[in-house]
Amino acid sequence: MARRLALTLAAVAPLTMVPHATAAAGSAPQGGKSPSVESRLKDVIVRGGAEFRDLNDNGRVDPYENWRLPTKIRARDLVERMTTEEKAGMMLISSFDNTSSRPALTEDHLRYFIVRDDPEPKDLAERNNEIQELGEASRLGIPVVMTSNPRNHVNPNRTLGHAEAGGQLSTWPGELGLAATRDPRLVEEFAEIAAKEWRAVGIQKGYMYMADIATEPRWTRTDGTFGESPKLAADMISAVVKGFQGEKLGPDSVAQTTKHAPGGGPRVEGKDPHHAWGQTNEYPTKGSLEKYHLPPMQAAIDAGTSSVMPYYARPENDGSAVQLPKRLWYTEDQQFEEVGFAFNKPILQDLVREKMDFDGYINSDTGIIGDRAWGVDTLTEAEQYAKAIDAGTNIFSGGTDVAPLLESIRTGLVKERKIDRSVTYLLTEMFDLGLFEDPYTAPDRAQRIADDPKSQARADVAHRKSVVLLRNDGAGDGRKVLPLTDERVGGVKLYVEVFQEGDEDSATQTTALRELISRTDPSVTLAETPEEATHAYLYVAPSLSWSEDDTVDDGPSIELKKDSDTGIDSERILAVQKKVETVVLNVNTTNPWLLDEIEPGADAVISTFNTSPEAALDVIRGRYNPTGKLPFALPADKEAVERNASDVPSYDEGYDYSYENATGDTYAYGFGLRYK
Repeated sequence: MARRLALTLAAVAPLTMVPHATAAAGSAPQGGKSPSVESRLKDVIVRGGAEFRDLNDNGRVDPYENWRLPTKIRARDLVERMTTEEKAGMMLISSFDNTSSRPALTEDHLRYFIVRDDPEPKDLAERNNEIQELGEASRLGIPVVMTSNPRNHVNPNRTLGHAEAGGQLSTWPGELGLAATRDPRLVEEFAEIAAKEWRAVGIQKGYMYMADIATEPRWTRTDGTFGESPKLAADMISAVVKGFQGEKLGPDSVAQTTKHAPGGGPRVEGKDPHHAWGQTNEYPTKGSLEKYHLPPMQAAIDAGTSSVMPYYARPENDGSAVQLPKRLWYTEDQQFEEVGFAFNKPILQDLVREKMDFDGYINSDTGIIGDRAWGVDTLTEAEQYAKAIDAGTNIFSGGTDVAPLLESIRTGLVKERKIDRSVTYLLTEMFDLGLFEDPYTAPDRAQRIADDPKSQARADVAHRKSVVLLRNDGAGDGRKVLPLTDERVGGVKLYVEVFQEGDEDSATQTTALRELISRTDPSVTLAETPEEATHAYLYVAPSLSWSEDDTVDDGPSIELKKDSDTGIDSERILAVQKKVETVVLNVNTTNPWLLDEIEPGADAVISTFNTSPEAALDVIRGRYNPTGKLPFALPADKEAVERNASDVPSYDEGYDYSYENATGDTYAYGFGLRYK
């Protein structure tokens, strides 16, 4: 019916061919708004004042080219026109490489790519336009979806597969910093601003954000979460999805791939399922999956997230899993099959699709075929594809070799109707994003949007709101140590030092921080050595990496010691504290670090979360009264860490988990002081 309707309309409305051009906007029926239409290689057909791209070059407006038709009809029409090879290529999403990705698009029919580098916005827009031209030049003119991990945050430790970029667009505090603001409306505004920037540079999909709950303090990916509270994380993830996508996907949206289903936070001893030794998700506490780990993902689904990413891990059945309706693929003694989540039919079908009512598509994590196929590693790659597709996975991240997927189809391991279902999900997203009408962007406009000072001004508000004041002792004059207001700073000689892994890096960052203070706050007198100082400002920036600090024989450590994974020279910190009368300690709290060694020697302590140094200084100098609250508790000591149940937030551990300072304050979840 849809095809006959299209042909009938074509017969009665005069057609005008606009060769290889951007067409002026036409008028949609019933007074609706016509979309922007731009074509660089294929003709544009003008019919009744409306414009349509002739993507298959046949001189007609076919249903998939007709933006007046419902997405469902357009997707069905295009699937029928695609070859098996074109469908299979669409089901792979690969890291973008300027050399290898072009033949992957033109020869293997890939249409999803992950942008991991960080060019200037104008340059990125120009390159993405070139890739879209390759898509337009193809047989059916199918556009390309450019994807990225988060790229709008302070990002000192650029980690592959987590967050590789930062600094070219408006720059906001890290995810934990957004959570510390306790301001979902501001977070939604962040996402709206970022979405505008992303679409301007030609990125339409985000591998973000993490709906995982940080119930294990040693997990190396804690900094990508919104903390340990299911309620707070749900509020944050809902705001992010709504801000990036809007009420529904459209030409201004950035489609979200929320990760990781069904919750990647319960990492035993902090070990990550990127590694074989961290491959299980365990729920030793009865009901913890449903109580703590599902609510944020449910919030993302309720907000309309376009896709969901399962984690690498596999469940380990111990009687604590959420109860689901029985299905034929269950065995009597198992709740879930003990295979990776992307291969796990009960997880993806019964839990995510049925119980959680998800109707988008499932996007695998990077490299589940072959490399991290936990529980199915004895299968061939073709068999792994077949099992994942049968479980409900629709697109596979990290691969460029389409041959094993094609083998699974041609040998009958996968029925083509299941391939069609996956491709329909993907095309639906493309149509809704408006890419079939206009996949291009204006590079100069992209640079202007990225450089907009109003966007950064709003980001700076979030930076200041993210700072948490943990401790503020008396200064001996009836006042507190902080703030160091203008009336007090005159007699201050401030020693500044940065502590992070690597002495050379620490020295470089110390110089940069001193120069920032001298440039922006000339009323502050800087001391060259601790001995001549009245005050010290010590900025401590520990870090953990899943690739370096999580090893088979030694899990990640959150101790702040030079010989630990964090590489923090605590002996040097203690030496400075002994030499300077008043010490202000700023800890970049990207994990719940153990502060029991360096905190007692401080007189004031603030916690930041990949927050700008300017925002921290605004709090210290009294230009902003701190309002931030801890998104997770800071553990009392190593014993508290080792006792923790990795699937339970600190406030439900059942023992005194949180650190208590000398003034009697406990650094529990939600703690944070103000000046007045």
